[in-house]
Amino acid sequence: MNTEDDPRQSTEHPDHPVPRRRVGRRSDKLATFDYARPEYPHNIHPALVPGIAVDEQRRRYSIDKFVLAVAGVLAVAFVIWGIVATDSVSVVANAAYGWVMEHLGWLFNAVATIVLVTMLVLAFTRYGRIPLGKDEERPEFSTFSWVAMLFAAGLGIGVMFWGPSEPLTYFLSPPPLTNEPESTEAMHRALAQTYFHWGFHAWAIYALVGGAVAYSAYRRGRTLLMSSVFERLFGKSRSEGWAGQLVDIFAIIATLFGTAAALGIAALQIGEGVVVVSGVSELTNTVLVLIIGVLSIGFVISAVSGVSRGIRYLSNINIVLTIGFAGLIFLLGPTLLLLNLVPSGVMEYFNSMLEMMGRSASWGQDTLDFQSAWTVYYWAWWISWSPFVGIFIARISRGRTIRQFILGVIFIPSALLFVAYGVMGGTAISMYRNGKLGEIETVNPAQVLFDMVENLPFSQFMPVLIMAILAIFFITAADSASVVMGILTTRGSQNPPKLVVVFWGMVMGGISLVMLLLGDETALEGLQSLVIITAVPFAIIVLLLIIAWFRELNTDPRTLREKYADTALRNAIVTGVDKYDDDFELHVVPSEPGTGAGADVESTHADYTDWYRRTDEDGRPVGYDFETDTWADGWEPEMADDGTGGADAARTDSDDTTAGDGGNGTRRGQS
Repeated sequence: MNTEDDPRQSTEHPDHPVPRRRVGRRSDKLATFDYARPEYPHNIHPALVPGIAVDEQRRRYSIDKFVLAVAGVLAVAFVIWGIVATDSVSVVANAAYGWVMEHLGWLFNAVATIVLVTMLVLAFTRYGRIPLGKDEERPEFSTFSWVAMLFAAGLGIGVMFWGPSEPLTYFLSPPPLTNEPESTEAMHRALAQTYFHWGFHAWAIYALVGGAVAYSAYRRGRTLLMSSVFERLFGKSRSEGWAGQLVDIFAIIATLFGTAAALGIAALQIGEGVVVVSGVSELTNTVLVLIIGVLSIGFVISAVSGVSRGIRYLSNINIVLTIGFAGLIFLLGPTLLLLNLVPSGVMEYFNSMLEMMGRSASWGQDTLDFQSAWTVYYWAWWISWSPFVGIFIARISRGRTIRQFILGVIFIPSALLFVAYGVMGGTAISMYRNGKLGEIETVNPAQVLFDMVENLPFSQFMPVLIMAILAIFFITAADSASVVMGILTTRGSQNPPKLVVVFWGMVMGGISLVMLLLGDETALEGLQSLVIITAVPFAIIVLLLIIAWFRELNTDPRTLREKYADTALRNAIVTGVDKYDDDFELHVVPSEPGTGAGADVESTHADYTDWYRRTDEDGRPVGYDFETDTWADGWEPEMADDGTGGADAARTDSDDTTAGDGGNGTRRGQS
């Protein structure tokens, strides 16, 4: 961008800019410098590429036998080991858990903090304006629908299981070095600590994984695989080879154990409901096995019978039931207290956030024990859930800008959870203070909710409603998580084979059973220890994901255009003022090679050009016209063949997000 020697000779006017030159044309003025256009893929400059969506690419999907074999064998071997030699697994798991907490507890705290700070910074940088889709592409879902699905992603098993019990636990036994038990301060800190575990940090992890996957799929045209995000960091051959396969294997293992933990707590609470409704004395392992077996059968039926659309509608109804249930607790419980407590708890969360973020093993053994049981466990859980939830929110956020995506994903579900946990936890604390829950030595999370509803009107049908909600969440969580693992196993196919989906669902149910059997005084110990252990590799991958995504964003077409604009404008303004004082205007004219707007950019470098080279299903180069969106060999999208022999194609349409929404809701529920 330069000023001409005599701008008065120009016939152009700033109010009537000349239309942008079409690709492949050039001004005759370029001949002044014997200009030779560089060789760009498809004769289009990387700054002008509008983006490529995954559904515009030509791929032949197939089962990745290495990923399926390694992840499948490890998972099945663990289930067999856990059933045959539970005590042996328990010894090994406890030893590994102790080592991880002593030596790597800091890692989970660091990951949670780094990711939250990085996401907030990213949202407000120039990268925040980059769309998760092609240039000028409108969001696939309206803002209202998108917000509604993000709300749904915040609901699920966790609200029912931990909603009343976690704040009550902190009220009775506050975190070390904070408040006196059962004090007013402890009540507010209890909500703040709960919000800390379920709020911004958790959703920042999901925003990172979901945003990176969405960008890779809908802006760069890659598959919905975790490994696809690492193409620039690892190199294409490695990201599609052994390195990428390891990433996807770790993503599957993390999802397996994270989701299995969610299914496990759902089974625990359903079992407690069976005890309440049937009047039996205690919940035995036999009952847990039966519950997981029955629910797993329900999942298999939903996965193979072609009624997935009905399951999606059922999951949406379940979200409404969950919101309605929380609304009943609010209206029938201590409404006035809750109206005061919930906003006060939110303010306490903001007030004490930095303090809670600063707690680590250096604060002493009591703090280390608390972190092991709560904070580190939650960070590990969210990391484990991030491939599943990340892919879901990626699929519903196409067309959003990175800024909209990050701020929406972090703050919208968190806001809902603040209200839900405030209502459930505040009601439990109020009932305890009024003596309605009796004497509590150790909080039983699965039992608290049932004890609480016994003191409310309509208590005769509330346990049945709770069990129904949990059962549906179990089935939809297993269904949605299994589809995601199917995607990771079939090189990104959004239509994985039913047998693969069922396989992962059954393995997940087996792992949840083993996790419960490993528990000592409480089955939750088995869940927590294994979630933390298996999340370690993926915690490292999450940190690498930050580097990989930023490297991608640095070579994005929009970033490149802004680099040109900044350089050109800066040079032009300085030259214009120097030559013509106040009286100058800007025109696009050729510059000496190496002195113009792109002087510092090597636009022909593979980092800028390789990603938009179009190929056929076998990886052979094919001509493509970005102006008309046509392939040189006449290929049309209707000619695409998934090639996996996958399940119901309905999973790939827009309605699939409804399933994800249910599963996600589930998932968060899981959360």
